[in-house]
Amino acid sequence: MSKAIYPDQNDSLKLDNQLCFLLYTASRKMTSAYRPLLNELSLTYPQYLVMLVLWEYFCDEPLPDKGLKVGVISEKLQLDNGTLTPLLKRLEAQGLVTRNRDSVDERVVRVGLTAQGASLRAHARKVPEALLCNSGLSLEQFDDVYAELHKVLSKVPGLL
Repeated sequence: MSKAIYPDQNDSLKLDNQLCFLLYTASRKMTSAYRPLLNELSLTYPQYLVMLVLWEYFCDEPLPDKGLKVGVISEKLQLDNGTLTPLLKRLEAQGLVTRNRDSVDERVVRVGLTAQGASLRAHARKVPEALLCNSGLSLEQFDDVYAELHKVLSKVPGLL
């Protein structure tokens, strides 16, 4: 093992030598950095991710009757239905989405974007730029980290 990877080569089980812990810590810090920005939108980080999927799908045009299948959202976010359903219920209670049974297959639930949910996208546009400014990273550094992390995740077995 390289000394750059394991500063204390004698103990690969040392917490500071764990890539998984660095990624876990990075994830928690990023979520925390998003919190104040998303509070202005009345969204939690997981709700924001759901809204990103819906905004991408609906492209600013609310179509509550032609919703996206919950399974598609689940796959895109790599969340199981048991985790996703409560998020969707809260977004529905906030008036941002609709949830309806599919007219052909009642086992399928489709999620639509309301006009209020679509209009929230304009307010959310400032979030990525504000996060970058708050991170202390240059755009080039951010792009480098993103590219490297994408490479790492593509090689690690599991979801994706």
